[in-house]
Order: sequence, then C-alpha cells, then structure tokens
Amino acid sequence: MNVRLTHFGAMALAIALATSTTNVFAQDGTKQDMRAAGHDTKSAAVDTGHGVKTGTEKAYHGTKRGTKKVYHKTKHGLKHVGHNIKKTLDPHANSQDSHHQ
Repeated sequence: MNVRLTHFGAMALAIALATSTTNVFAQDGTKQDMRAAGHDTKSAAVDTGHGVKTGTEKAYHGTKRGTKKVYHKTKHGLKHVGHNIKKTLDPHANSQDSHHQ
C-alpha cells in the first residue's frame, strides 16, 4: 500500500504541476493576446488618422481650386459688365466704337 500511495502522490504532484504550468502559459497567452489587440487598435487608429488627413487635404485643395476658378470667372465677367456699362453710360464711347468699325 505504501508503494501505491507514493505512486498516487507522484501522480497528484505531476497533475498539480501540469495544471499550474498550463495556467501560467494561458495567462501569458492572454497577456500576449491583449497586447496584440492593443497594437492592432493603435494601428487602426493611426490608419484612420492618415485617411482623415488625406481626405481633408484633398477636400481643402479642391475647394481652393474651385474658389480660385470662380474668382477668376467672376473677375472676367465683371470686367465685361464694366465695359458694357461704360459703353451704355458714356455717349462718346459708343460713337468712338462706331468710328472704329
């Protein structure tokens, strides 16, 4: 019976060690999983930030180009309106135009 108890004790000790070792590895695995999740979250946030920056820059440049285009077209149109008003209001401008034609 003494041999069986020693054998049983050795088995119990082996099971206890295996269980505690498994728990340690499981905890390390959990820590590593949490660390990896944190890195993935950070990476996703950085990628999102870069995407927002790029989109904002494109929108800014597009608005800037559109504004310049409207400005130049308005300036050009007002120049013609100014000439037409001058022709309408200045009687000599109309007579000079008719002499040149």
